[in-house]
Amino acid sequence: MSFFNLHGAHIKALLSKQAMLDPNGLPLQARAIRIINVFRFVLSLVFVIFYLFLSQSGGAEREGAKLYFSIALAYSVFSVMMLIINPFKTKALTYFHPVQIVIDIIFILLMMAAAGGVQSGLGLLLIITIVTASLVSDGRLSLFYAAVATIGLLLEHSYQMTKSDLSASTYTQPVMLSLSCFATAWLAYSLAKRVLQSEALASARGIDLENLEQINALITQEMHDGVIVVDQSANIRYHNAQADSLLGVTLQKSNLTFLNTHAPEIVDAFNDWISHTILVDYAIIMINNRELRLRFESIYPLNRQLGTVIFMQDWSQMQSIAQQTKLAALGRLTANIAHEIRNPLSAISHANQLLQEDNTNSANTRVLQIVADNVVRIEGIITDVLELNRRDRIQQETILLSQMLTDFYHQFCTVERIPTLHFEYTLLPNEESILFDHRHLTQILWNLCKNGWEHSHKKAGSLNLTCRTIGDSTLMIEVRDDGYGVAEKDRNKLFEPFYTTKTTGNGLGLYISRELAEANGATLGYQALDVGSAFILQFKKQLT
Repeated sequence: MSFFNLHGAHIKALLSKQAMLDPNGLPLQARAIRIINVFRFVLSLVFVIFYLFLSQSGGAEREGAKLYFSIALAYSVFSVMMLIINPFKTKALTYFHPVQIVIDIIFILLMMAAAGGVQSGLGLLLIITIVTASLVSDGRLSLFYAAVATIGLLLEHSYQMTKSDLSASTYTQPVMLSLSCFATAWLAYSLAKRVLQSEALASARGIDLENLEQINALITQEMHDGVIVVDQSANIRYHNAQADSLLGVTLQKSNLTFLNTHAPEIVDAFNDWISHTILVDYAIIMINNRELRLRFESIYPLNRQLGTVIFMQDWSQMQSIAQQTKLAALGRLTANIAHEIRNPLSAISHANQLLQEDNTNSANTRVLQIVADNVVRIEGIITDVLELNRRDRIQQETILLSQMLTDFYHQFCTVERIPTLHFEYTLLPNEESILFDHRHLTQILWNLCKNGWEHSHKKAGSLNLTCRTIGDSTLMIEVRDDGYGVAEKDRNKLFEPFYTTKTTGNGLGLYISRELAEANGATLGYQALDVGSAFILQFKKQLT
């Protein structure tokens, strides 16, 4: 597509230049009129110079010499006038042009009469005039000019016969010249018709190519892939906006840009592809901490060095999208399975309760309690799995952060039976608001605080919740405990599903918390401390 775009731009430039040569949109006629004016002026000068040459050699005393000079001088004045008014692009001049041609024919006929008739050879100038005039009129008036020239030739020769008492047989030469004028006019008409057809076809093709250029530009600019067209020297000939975004630079469109200046990694992969070091047509490179997948397509399949289109894709984003698609499919599957498990699990729980009520054997009491505990544990896992499937169904609302954290603090301490001295919290000095799903934020904080309390030493100040600002637009909530922290070898697995270091946990708390945070446009991370651990939740302030 970019290949056609480049050629479309080239043709568009040519069309623009052509339009500059002729604002009226008739380049052929404009050039023909200019040629006729110059030819008329040069011809009149030749006539005058020829008379001056005759006057020096004594030939100016011949009969008709004075008339010849007067006509030549008048023709020179007429040609100069036409040269002066020709730059004025008016429609009146276009309509006046046939009159100019008729005047040219009359002047040539008068020059013939003054020079001695058809024998002077000046009649051949009529053919040249008719040909150029036919091109100007698109061939429509060519036969008319030929008719005017023929009538003038016959009248001029009749005058010569009357003046010099010539025989009727002398009509042969003017008749042959007249036939030549008609034949030339017909050929000029055919030629002009072909030229007009060619111009119309070229104009239509030019419009098609210009439209194709605009379509190609629109397609390439709207593509999600970056597109760069380079020559054999890795000079950038074309690129789209996505290429700027992926490379993290602004490439120039007007001047010649060297790809090696902005992305030497791409040039290395491109050179390897040119030299067939890379056996496939794609490569994966790292630019600005972003993994890009390059695909090379040669403009000329038989010769890679004549030009190449490089398609760039954000490989990291593609993998992330694929991962999200897999997780979404897995979420739907696990949700269906969880619903199916809940029905028999409810039956087991109900049957276990009945057995506990009828149980009289103390030996069975322990077994029944184990069953009850594991039923509760499975129910918790199912609830967490179902929560994963709800991450896309967010209902964001404006939340006053300090008020929300205060309500959460008192509720958490009451439900989990934690002394307020053991759980400290620090709020912002000024009230800030955020856009977040209230239920999701409560669940994230509950998971983090409960996890921190379980791993703390459970004494005064063991658990701490702090809220503060970062810069002008970011807020941060930090949940810190004084436990033993997470071993370095386990830190990269903290947010993986079903990974836990506790014997009673299911390993979904942190994973669900991070998923819910990302669904609301926030980030959740872990930070190791000298004493204990800290989980940090960051999100944007709501602009007022």
